Amino acid sequence: MGVTAASQFHVLAVDDSLIDRKLIERLLKTSSYQVTAVDSGSKALEFLGLNEQQPRNANATSVSPSYHHQEIEVNLIITDYFMPEMTGYDLLRKIKESNSYKDVPVVIMSSENVPSRISQCLEDGAEEFFLKPVQLADVNKLKPHLLRGRSKEHHPNSENRKDREEILSPERTRTRYDVPEVI
Repeated sequence: MGVTAASQFHVLAVDDSLIDRKLIERLLKTSSYQVTAVDSGSKALEFLGLNEQQPRNANATSVSPSYHHQEIEVNLIITDYFMPEMTGYDLLRKIKESNSYKDVPVVIMSSENVPSRISQCLEDGAEEFFLKPVQLADVNKLKPHLLRGRSKEHHPNSENRKDREEILSPERTRTRYDVPEVI
């Protein structure tokens, strides 16, 4: 891992559509993020090292060995909602249930505007829900989540500061009701 990788935020982008995956990858790289793109939830879990108990299909293409989960820190995960085998919501739940990635911000994107689905994703831990096609303005909303995620990694006992940032951040797309009152 070089100096560039250490100084940039690293985003794991997950989408089964090649066109959408290339679009989000280009938008993220334009915004100076380091990007790893995979085409399924299972490959995302493989990249993160969270599916080691699952048998591997010998014919399946694997995540490049140069991007093993122990070598690159992931600062944010952005995933499509509708994918075969595992939805973005299923991926979100697996990430939030893990010990090592539960604090990594997850963003869900979809071409369908279904309020109940959006609410469910946000209530269960997604930081944002973007409607496709994702635009540069959407990508610009990611920075506060990345900064909060990195701050929490370096200062794990800074919950109160994180809560204040969530209250004051105008980029939030959801209201948090479980935040303690700030005095």
